[in-house]
Amino acid sequence: MALPAVVALLAMLLAAAAAGMTQLRIEEGARAGARALARGDSPAAVEGTVRTLAGGSASASVSADGEWLSVTVSDRVPGPLGSTIPWTLTARASARSETAGSGTAGGPVAGGSS
Repeated sequence: MALPAVVALLAMLLAAAAAGMTQLRIEEGARAGARALARGDSPAAVEGTVRTLAGGSASASVSADGEWLSVTVSDRVPGPLGSTIPWTLTARASARSETAGSGTAGGPVAGGSS
């Protein structure tokens, strides 16, 4: 009787670990994408950078608000529980454009969130 409960607990722990790893990958992809966008890379190059770091199944979108540029990355949690439960994770990073204005500001400011 205790074995099914142990198996279910193990499955949930593995799904949580997969979700944590996926979140870390997409946050790193979003940060790198925002830095690349701030340097003036094309949106296609930014998407390539994001896919390299976040994985081939991740999707990226780029937006601009004045001189602030944002990259939002989304991906589904892999594994059996991730495919049965619609579990999509998202990370967003923003950076100030280095190509706009006089360029007197320091480096880009980037950060990810879940």
